[in-house]
Amino acid sequence: MKSIASRLEKIFKNTAADCILITNTTVEDSYFKYLTGLYEGGFENSILVAERKGAQLITTVLEYDVAKRACPKEIKVVAAPSREKTMGAIRGRFAGKTLGINGAFLPYNLYNKIKEVGTPKRIVDVGAALASARQIKDWPEIELIGIANNIVKKAFSKITEKFHEGITEKGLAKEFDAMMAEFGAEAPSFPTIVCFGKNAAVPHHVPGNTKLESNSFVLIDAGARYMGYCSDVTRTYIFKPAKKSQKYRRMLAMYNTVKEAQALALKSIKPGVMCEVPYNSAKSYIDRAHGGIYKGKFIHGLGHQIGIDVHDVGPNLTANSKEKIEENMVFSNEPGIYISGFGGVRIEDDVLVTKGGGRYI
Repeated sequence: MKSIASRLEKIFKNTAADCILITNTTVEDSYFKYLTGLYEGGFENSILVAERKGAQLITTVLEYDVAKRACPKEIKVVAAPSREKTMGAIRGRFAGKTLGINGAFLPYNLYNKIKEVGTPKRIVDVGAALASARQIKDWPEIELIGIANNIVKKAFSKITEKFHEGITEKGLAKEFDAMMAEFGAEAPSFPTIVCFGKNAAVPHHVPGNTKLESNSFVLIDAGARYMGYCSDVTRTYIFKPAKKSQKYRRMLAMYNTVKEAQALALKSIKPGVMCEVPYNSAKSYIDRAHGGIYKGKFIHGLGHQIGIDVHDVGPNLTANSKEKIEENMVFSNEPGIYISGFGGVRIEDDVLVTKGGGRYI
């Protein structure tokens, strides 16, 4: 990330705030990463003061060298040896000014401290302006999401080599995480989900000690994080299928139905289209398929935005969502069918919205 000028411009055009304060606690506000581009280092209790033409980062001595080396040129980096010194660096800083904050993140006691020390004329929540800017990805962000996506896809291309009877869900999840690290991931985007057999009917199943058996589902939902950006991909397999069995035919019918629903949804992802349209496209197909036997078995939204957070800010592809899809948004496309006591199928890929429509990133 060489510059934050365009990001600041997008944010400030939608707010009357004179300046915006982004502050980390022991947890990082994801807007801190969005504006600084810093993906290494802890930056606990660091403060970023953003203005229309630049920003100041007040951080610890521990993180100072990393910030000086990696921050965009518009950010002035200042070291503060303690939390008290950090607060001292903003003393009276906002006098007579309207200060914008991320109200969804800032703790109440820290809000009061900033109000006391910074003495702003007033404080406003600029969360909507921050979200509006971040939901439209710029090309450096799209490139990083693409790299994160390629990492997890490389792991998927190799993971079937680790399938064998008796391996546990936990064991396969560990193997998958190791592969992502080998291919360049900083970390998983989220705890890797591995489901065997009937456990695949639970969308957010936690991998356990269930052992892999022949003629059963293997569902893996995983993502890689690369330079602070995420991917999210799901694949469903049938391990050692008994091709003449009724169970296999039932599993295959579920898989093919989800695959077609995903393809139909992709065709509906276009700039200017309501977010509910791709969801309805996938859901209506699943509900009608095979005489309606899967009606009501697609039990979650079609997709969420992807970026710095794996569930990133902005509208999602869900029922009754009247917000519009815009160019350079990135969504997951993940229809599924879930049958309790039998198993489930989910297929997920990450979609970049272009002028011509959605394409897998």
